[in-house]
Amino acid sequence: MKREEVEKMLHEKVEMGEHVSPILPEGIKNYLIDIDGTITDDIPNEEPERMATCEPFPDALKTLNKWYDEGHIICFFTSRTEAHREVTETWLNKHGFKYHTMLMGKPRGGNYHWVDNHLVRATRYKGRFTDLVEKEVTIEVFED
Repeated sequence: MKREEVEKMLHEKVEMGEHVSPILPEGIKNYLIDIDGTITDDIPNEEPERMATCEPFPDALKTLNKWYDEGHIICFFTSRTEAHREVTETWLNKHGFKYHTMLMGKPRGGNYHWVDNHLVRATRYKGRFTDLVEKEVTIEVFED
């Protein structure tokens, strides 16, 4: 799915005269992918000169491009700042990453607890990209 198709799918939705949040079609996932330490070396914002010269993790490139080709949405969600956008986009394009969007300014420091009105799934990167598998885990939720 091309960027324009994703934009159209996620554009304004109106049901019964009211605006509603768009919902992805069945089987389509919206992947939010970190950059530093996930698809390449863990480069801190204080060393931006390394952002242009680091190498991608080959399994990340292969897996993310596969997901893109399968029609899933790939959004890079990074703690890099807007000042790093150009070097980051250049690097992603140079190495052949296919993606739809990029969000800058993710909170630094990790240990996130995401609260949202939509279903959120999280997968911790542990050194290698593969297809995802189902696994039962314990999670924290709001009391009913």
